[in-house]
Amino acid sequence: MGSDFISLATCGVQNLNPYLPGKPPEELERELGLTNVVKLASNENPMGPSEKVLSALQKSLSGLSLYPDSGGYKLKHALSKKFGFSPEQVTLGNGSNDVLELIGRGYLNPGDEVIYSEFSFVVYSLVTQATGAKPIVTPAKSWGNDLNAMLQAVSEKTRIIFIANPNNPTGTWLTKQEITSFLDAVPENVLVVLDEAYTEYVDEAEFPNGLSLLSSYQNLIVTRTFSKAYGLAGLRIGYAVSNTEIANILSRVRQPFNVNNLALVAAETALDDDEYLSKSFALNKAGMALYQAELKRLGLNFIPSVGNFITVELENDAAPVYQAMLEEGVIVRPVANYGMPKHLRISIGLDAENKRCIEVLERVIKHE
Repeated sequence: MGSDFISLATCGVQNLNPYLPGKPPEELERELGLTNVVKLASNENPMGPSEKVLSALQKSLSGLSLYPDSGGYKLKHALSKKFGFSPEQVTLGNGSNDVLELIGRGYLNPGDEVIYSEFSFVVYSLVTQATGAKPIVTPAKSWGNDLNAMLQAVSEKTRIIFIANPNNPTGTWLTKQEITSFLDAVPENVLVVLDEAYTEYVDEAEFPNGLSLLSSYQNLIVTRTFSKAYGLAGLRIGYAVSNTEIANILSRVRQPFNVNNLALVAAETALDDDEYLSKSFALNKAGMALYQAELKRLGLNFIPSVGNFITVELENDAAPVYQAMLEEGVIVRPVANYGMPKHLRISIGLDAENKRCIEVLERVIKHE
């Protein structure tokens, strides 16, 4: 080739590393010739979509030749009715990753500063660097967000602060008092993005509902997803809720038809399926209790989590353990790219999947 096409890319993109998702089961089956692979790597809902969702999708298949409602009228109004905000405050996205990117595209210029914590969701870094903004990574506190460190990092160049609550990949969480005190102290011209992808799994009295804070903090954006507790990861649908002026800006950079027909139908149906959500919560709670008890039995440290995953600390580099578990057909998630080379993140699965994962983990660490 006569040209260096890497150098032709924008400055922020040149230094990016692509997002590394959890390994798909089909890929492992091709590589090693395995069957009955268990994937516990991507924090998906092991129950699969609800019967109500599957039925609604079946009825919607005849409309696949038509473009979706780009404004997402029905879903926005369903969200508005359920959670108590205006439909005009909602921005729909192709997963919550999409709305995180829209926020960056709408509000970041080269040289702006973005604050997020060590050990936080990797997409915050991708959004920041792709726009040419400067990442300000604050040290974590007990594997979670240190809000005081974040406040101290705020400068005149700060444009956005990303906070995941619960945090991914560590599962740590912040109380309502901590969040509101932080929001009270942040300058009004700095956007605070509260990423609540795992909020439906949390059962803590002091855990905040970010949506209830929107009326008090005009610089707050709350993002949520249907990929986790609602079981719709494969359809890629999430949303942001903000004041209407912010939503207007996000709509200007949003691609037309960024959410497909089936995703819109599935999300609206899932939103009204409280029985499914309760079963998802109960399954996750039981699975979490099992992992905590078994990891203690194995003498392994773990980070207390309120999400649908648990992050385990090994004595040495986790990569060999990850690889050995792959060879036995169990996919978990190494998190060295988060700066945690001795840890593995394990998603909560069905009971049989959880027990198989523990059996394989125990066998592997005994043969290290």
